[in-house]
Amino acid sequence: MSFSQSLWQANQDLFRSTLELPFNRELAAGTLSQERFRHYMIQDAHYLVAYGRALAVTAAKSDNAEGVVQFANAANEAVVVERSLHGGFMRDFGVTSEQFAATPLTPACHHYTHFLLATAWTSPYPVAVAALLPCFWIYAEVGRDIHARSASDNPYQAWVDTYASEEFHAAVRGVRATVDRLADEATEATRAAMHAAYRDAARLEWLFWDSAYRLDEWQGALK
Repeated sequence: MSFSQSLWQANQDLFRSTLELPFNRELAAGTLSQERFRHYMIQDAHYLVAYGRALAVTAAKSDNAEGVVQFANAANEAVVVERSLHGGFMRDFGVTSEQFAATPLTPACHHYTHFLLATAWTSPYPVAVAALLPCFWIYAEVGRDIHARSASDNPYQAWVDTYASEEFHAAVRGVRATVDRLADEATEATRAAMHAAYRDAARLEWLFWDSAYRLDEWQGALK
């Protein structure tokens, strides 16, 4: 078993729980409310900007030229996708640029983005890469699962297709290969830290979808 496969196996229960979240079940059925989908889109756009920054920082830490290109390209793609949200999905679902700019990060989005940025800046390169992997891999597998059971005439089909695409899965395979190479060269302490970083990010993936379904935001005096 490769190291990346060991990460996946260690977090199988969490992945299955992610698939069964109400947000993902209703997204596949096409019954998710537009209010919840808009909430998710706005937070995802905020997230992608921060994710792009974390990818760029990780690219700068790479131990070889291939890693610089791999994560710099991924950072560029994250920003391109974020911009396409503004020009496409947000327009289609009635979110204006002004509404997006006026909407703060939710607690879940704030926690996730700050975790990734802090890990990218302060942790060794192998740990930073392990923290970035769940966003690639879990998103791709959730997208594949939803795509397989998506209802006909699903109003969210274009969104589902993005994450079930072969291009996205190719990127996942590339990051997994990098994680495996780095783990092969790492100490046991670093490998343990990679496991912990992956687990934390996978938990935050779960929390991100769950918070969107709950329309979560800062409460009371915390706003």
